[in-house]
Amino acid sequence: MEYKVIPFIASIDSKSGTSNHVAQQLEDLIKNYSNQGWKYERLESVTTFVQPDNGCFGLGAKPGYNTTRQMVVFSK
Repeated sequence: MEYKVIPFIASIDSKSGTSNHVAQQLEDLIKNYSNQGWKYERLESVTTFVQPDNGCFGLGAKPGYNTTRQMVVFSK
């Protein structure tokens, strides 16, 4: 079995965007890959630790932090 994992980052207008807009974007992504022969499996959350940035000589240093990304999993 073959797998494909695609990051999913919804983009909506802060004033007029709704959860329906997010759902439509996900639906469009699934349809696009389904038309290419891929079967939608699931939406996964992946948490990643972003390493701290020490800056130049300690100036502008930024601490590390966790971030979560949504990944769409397809199979063939």
